[in-house]
Amino acid sequence: MKQRAALAGLLVLILAAVGFDWATFPPPLPGYAQVRAAWKPSEAWLYDRHGVLIDSARVNFAARRLAWVPLDQIAPVVPTTVVAAEDARFRSHGGVDWLAILGSIGARAKGERGRGASTLSMQVAAFLSSTLAMPGARGWRDKLRQMRAARSLEMTWSKDQILEAYLNLAPFRGEAQGIGAAALSLFGKTPGAMARDDALLLTALLPDPQAPAPRIAARACRLGGAGDCARFASEAASMLGPVRTLALDPGLAPHLADRLLTKPGLRITTTLDAALQRTVAAALRRQLLGLGGSRARDGSAVVIDNASGDVLAYVGGIGGASTAPAVDAANAYRQAGSTLKPFLYAQAIERGYLTPASVLDDSPVQLDTASGLYVPQNYDRGFKGRVSVRSALAGSLNVPAVRTLLLVGVEPFRDRLWDTGYRGLVEDGDYYGFSLALGSAEVTLLEQADAYRSLANGGRWSPLRLTAAAPHVAARPVTTPAAAWIVADMMADPNARAATFGLDSALRLPFWTAVKTGTSKGMRDNWCVGFSRRYTVAVWVGNVEGDPMRAVSGTSGAAPVWRDVMLALGRDDERGPHMPAGVERRRIAFADAIEQPRTEYFLRGTGQSLIAAAPATARRARIVNPASGSVYAIDPDIPADRQRLAIETTGDVRAHHVFLDNRDLGPAAQQLLFFAPPGRHRLRLVDAAGRAADQVIVTIR
Repeated sequence: MKQRAALAGLLVLILAAVGFDWATFPPPLPGYAQVRAAWKPSEAWLYDRHGVLIDSARVNFAARRLAWVPLDQIAPVVPTTVVAAEDARFRSHGGVDWLAILGSIGARAKGERGRGASTLSMQVAAFLSSTLAMPGARGWRDKLRQMRAARSLEMTWSKDQILEAYLNLAPFRGEAQGIGAAALSLFGKTPGAMARDDALLLTALLPDPQAPAPRIAARACRLGGAGDCARFASEAASMLGPVRTLALDPGLAPHLADRLLTKPGLRITTTLDAALQRTVAAALRRQLLGLGGSRARDGSAVVIDNASGDVLAYVGGIGGASTAPAVDAANAYRQAGSTLKPFLYAQAIERGYLTPASVLDDSPVQLDTASGLYVPQNYDRGFKGRVSVRSALAGSLNVPAVRTLLLVGVEPFRDRLWDTGYRGLVEDGDYYGFSLALGSAEVTLLEQADAYRSLANGGRWSPLRLTAAAPHVAARPVTTPAAAWIVADMMADPNARAATFGLDSALRLPFWTAVKTGTSKGMRDNWCVGFSRRYTVAVWVGNVEGDPMRAVSGTSGAAPVWRDVMLALGRDDERGPHMPAGVERRRIAFADAIEQPRTEYFLRGTGQSLIAAAPATARRARIVNPASGSVYAIDPDIPADRQRLAIETTGDVRAHHVFLDNRDLGPAAQQLLFFAPPGRHRLRLVDAAGRAADQVIVTIR
């Protein structure tokens, strides 16, 4: 009987031991290398071309944690202070501090509040396994499992690895997890730059991360054994105060960061230069402050290296009065205004339709379109009469540009813009119509910069590079080198643009630059894009929400920023690009003195020394007024003979007659007037042989 009782007792003990072991068995824990490899920061980082941090972005919002910080990159005072406060015998125990446990049990037996006996190893084990109780749990089973897990951890991890893991895994204030996020968000420092008071305050957070500032200050004072604790009160308040602007996260390119930093832990090296980025942002901010929010609220600017296509500065927007600061204005589609004209004239010159000395008529014109009459106007609502192509482009005249588009063709011009990188032009030419000459299409600032860079590079285009990892794509020819050079020379001519912009505008620099401004319909966008031999700078000013600017012109909006940035880039070659083969220089004069004699450049074989308007006999006979498609309304209160319409013709019309429907109105060379009843009427210009040289359709209501 005694033997049976002993066996039964032994079986009970065995079962109890097995049950105890099962109940307190710790979960498997990963190794140190696994933990390091699995660590995923919540942030991603953007660096400039020299490895300087220019921005970061929060990508994972579950918790804020930065890169894993090795122990040797943490100021020694931090782990020393943490160990002294949280686990004084950390270096000597095997994962469980039995003396601390006995002391805690004795204090409880006396009715006193015992000090926590959880070691750093036990807390790390709890961080690594969700099935273990988190620090602060009081259940005996949880504590026993933590203790066994800590002893298991100590068998495979070194003390330094455990301490390093604790500092990286511990929750601090709010959502900050780990020493990296805590040091940055609370002190504006890297872990390696923390001082003793910082370490004391950080350690004071560990028992209660959400404690108020006075309680944290008092605990930091006790931990430091300081006699005068006044400084801790102010330091704790500052630590927990509003988020400060941190030099460690300069926020130099927030829009680009939002665009590129899409995954946690990304470290992207861009082509930007941090110093230039600051310079461009400062110039844009200064200009917007000067304009005031009531005139224009937003702006963006980019700087491109012509040779490589590297984007050296990318300012997507500047704060201040902006009502939509998150919008990346450098990559947003806006109406181009007059900035597309250089590519139109380049195409016309390349095809031999025009030369810089060709004379265009800047006078009112009405064009019949599918949607009605198109009547282009100049910016100042005035007309200059006959002007050369050089003056028309440099002075940004609208009517000559539309006349040039009639020569080139809307569809070919749309295709040329597409080839030059304007990928927002997804419709065919008919969709844009004649207004394409004046920039009715929508483009981005980056597209503008790259297109103008192609002119600087002799008509060769390649995509821009924003990151160091982006491939270098071979440039392809879009415009001939001769046409690109001639157009750049026209844009660089301060005398040619003097009539519109004056001799001493913001567009004139002490070294060679080619530049063009543009303002979109309704004063919603103001552009200034130009290049030197080495750099292209593009600037946009406006309101990203689309409302019109007030009292902002081509030279008072974006141009001052362009000028400041160009000057900051340094003095470039004063002579400009070398004249390519295929261009000839001529001294020219205008027969009717519409412009002063000058030296002009032509495609080889097209040069002229005397520029004269073609005689009337050399021009096609046609009706210029009224324009086809015109609609006129009869006013019943005005006598009919006072509502007659004038007919104007051009060309050699000496042997021509004008017919209204089938009625002969008389010789076309005379001043003819007509009145017609309501309805649709046809005016025909008929030669001596009875052939119709031209006709227009008008409607009378």
